[in-house]
Formats: sequence, structure tokens, C-alpha cells
Amino acid sequence: MSPRLVVALDIPSSRSLPALLQGLPPALEWFKVGLELFAAEGPRALAPLREAGKRVFLDLKLHDIPRTVARAVDACARHGVGLLTLHAAGGRAMLEAAARAAREAGPRAPKLIAVTTLTSLDAGDLADLGIVRALSDQAEALAHLALEAGIDGLVTSVHEAAALRRRFGPKPLLVTPGIRPADGAADDQKRVDTPARAVRAGADFLVVGRPILEASDPRAAAEAILADMRSAAAR
Repeated sequence: MSPRLVVALDIPSSRSLPALLQGLPPALEWFKVGLELFAAEGPRALAPLREAGKRVFLDLKLHDIPRTVARAVDACARHGVGLLTLHAAGGRAMLEAAARAAREAGPRAPKLIAVTTLTSLDAGDLADLGIVRALSDQAEALAHLALEAGIDGLVTSVHEAAALRRRFGPKPLLVTPGIRPADGAADDQKRVDTPARAVRAGADFLVVGRPILEASDPRAAAEAILADMRSAAAR
């Protein structure tokens, strides 16, 4: 599959969604709804996307006891979610319960994507958490745990994506946040990279928010990122 661009909807309300969608390239298929919007409006925040024929990446980073997470996966399947995140650090039992719930939901189930290490963290942050292994080793260990438990893919920074692709092969979906144009600001992310590098590292989904939504011309910003992705994929 060709790498897909996902627009991160880091917005406080879905009221602006119809106008926002109108101002973006029609070819954009995937949109990410995160904690800010979902906490404000719940599942009704997804309605404008479904009505526009778009696909939903629900980024809730589930991390709870196995039973609770399994029920959340089933609920998300009923809401037509295509991709759903959970924390690999939730442990084997939680991951297996989530994977089992997705299998039981059948074709309507979302693909489950495990977060290994947040792109806002660096080695110093891991040390504060009492994690002594290198950041790349931590990401790889959690990735192995998640995939072994039946999870479909991984959230990873571009910095770890190539190593994960080499280690685990073509099957896992790799989702890379922290994507910025070459001249873009890092904002509150610590491990960022360009769309072209993400594609060359083996990413399947590239998540971009502020560089598109806060651009003076969001459509042009999205088109430039798509062109960068196409150019990298053709090499």
C-alpha cells in the first residue's frame, strides 16, 4: 500500500470540521481525532468525518485493565473507527484482550496500533521514568511485545521506523507522528522528521497536524506534503 497522509484534528470542536474539510485536498482520506476533540464531544465528533466519506483514526492511547480496554475496542468498532491506538506499556494481557476483541468484532473492527514511546519523550524523560535502556531499545522491546500479542501495527517516530521495519518486516502497519516539512518548527515534539524521510523509513501512515491546520493555505500545505511523499515513494 502507498503511504497515506493523516491529518491530525487537534481542534476543540467539530463545528469547524465541514469548512476545514472543504479547504483541504479531496484526496485526503484519513483524519485523526485525538483526546482534545473526543473528550469535548465524544463519538459525535466523528459524525462529520463519516458523513464526508472520510476514515477515522481515533487516537485515544488506551491504557487500562484488559477487560476495560477490550470493551473500549468493541465500542470503537461500533463507531466505524478504522485505526485505534493503545499503549504497548499496558502489558501483554491488555494487548491480547484488545486483539481478541478486535477479532470478535469482525470486519468492522479497527486496526489496532500500539504506541511504543511518545515522540515528545527523549532519553532524559525515560530516565525520569526509571527506564534505563536506550530509547531505541525501549521502542523495539515494546514493539515486539505488541506484535506478539496480535496488535496490527505500531506508532513510532521516524527515527525508529527504519529499524522496526527491518526487524519486523513488511506486515506491521507503521504510523509516524512528529512529521514536519523541512522548514517546519518542531513545536512540542522532540523527535521529528520530514515526510520524505518517513516514507523512506517504511512508514504506512504519516500524521501531520499543525503544519497543515495552522498554515496560511492549508490546501497548499497538504498538497506540498503529499508531493514530498510521492517523490520519496517513487525513488
